[in-house]
Amino acid sequence: MPATPNRRRAAAVLTAALLVPLAACGNGGEDTKAAGSASPSAAASAETGPAQLTVLAASSLTDVFKTAGAAYEKTHPGTKVTFSFAGSQELAAQVKQGAPADALVTADTKTMDGLGAETGEAKVIARNRLVIATGKGNPFKIAGLKDLADTKVKVVLAAPEVPVGRYSKEILDKQGVTVKPVSQEPNVRAVLSKVELGEADAGLVYKTDSAKSGDKVVAVDIPDDQNAVASYPAATLKQSKNPEAAAAFVAWLGTQEAQKILQDAGFQQV
Repeated sequence: MPATPNRRRAAAVLTAALLVPLAACGNGGEDTKAAGSASPSAAASAETGPAQLTVLAASSLTDVFKTAGAAYEKTHPGTKVTFSFAGSQELAAQVKQGAPADALVTADTKTMDGLGAETGEAKVIARNRLVIATGKGNPFKIAGLKDLADTKVKVVLAAPEVPVGRYSKEILDKQGVTVKPVSQEPNVRAVLSKVELGEADAGLVYKTDSAKSGDKVVAVDIPDDQNAVASYPAATLKQSKNPEAAAAFVAWLGTQEAQKILQDAGFQQV
């Protein structure tokens, strides 16, 4: 009987001795597993490379967004931004058809509002106004909207479903001016091109677009009380494969850096 306690103590010591290395192996296994799980993640991140963003943007943003995109990539070296420019109504159609893109910027709130199911919350990042673009030297001496009613003047406008076309109709109707355009174009750049090439004598375009034409056209200002304000909302697309990077770019458009680039190009402060 005296040996029994000794045997029990010996058995307990032996059991403890066996459990210590097992426990150590268990902890070591967990550490190894954790380290192993981190490596594939890091490797996967390295393999994916920079975030690739595709931004659908209104034609009137063509020049300024090229500058903005370069500035953004400089301060965000992990992101590559590619733009696709077209009339806002064309961009809306692309979004509804599921075009692979991450963010959208239109030249009016109406088009953006119609895409509520496909976009995140929209925020206006710029504003613009219209001017009358006339041929070089303004040969018809156009001074205001009423002069566009002269049947001798070949006027080109954007189609009414295009934001700039809708704004044009709005301001012409407000002044009671009837214009029979020689053509209706799919975006503002096409309108401007017609005037630059001499295929039209005048057209209604955004102030920022006419400024890029240099001496190819003469821009005739339209008084504020006769004009329309174009608002440019930006939003992420729900179909984006890079939602965080897309959200970061859209947010950046409202920063002081981006706003300066837009204002330097002639866009109005929001």
